[in-house]
Amino acid sequence: MLFCPKCLSILVPKPSAKGFLSCSNCNYKSKSSEDLVIKEILKVPKSREIEVVEKRVDSLPKTEEECPKCHHKEAYFWTIQTRAGDEAETRFFECIKCKNRWRAYK
Repeated sequence: MLFCPKCLSILVPKPSAKGFLSCSNCNYKSKSSEDLVIKEILKVPKSREIEVVEKRVDSLPKTEEECPKCHHKEAYFWTIQTRAGDEAETRFFECIKCKNRWRAYK
């Protein structure tokens, strides 16, 4: 960390002074244009870390629907309004066995 020789504030990079450090307090500019590397190391406590879970959690409901690919007779399903509000919603399916996805219009 470098400090301003005039007012002792921290010198920071500014976009207008490319390659130079500037003082935000008194507008002092450093004389050297060395390659600057700015790093910030964050230490996150274990209690705040995000756990990545690779296991798929199947929370969708199941129905008896035949998969067009493997002909398994059970699939997950969900519905989405894909067209105008006065038309029926679209049903989407995913085969439990082969994970093939397809849709059915009502």
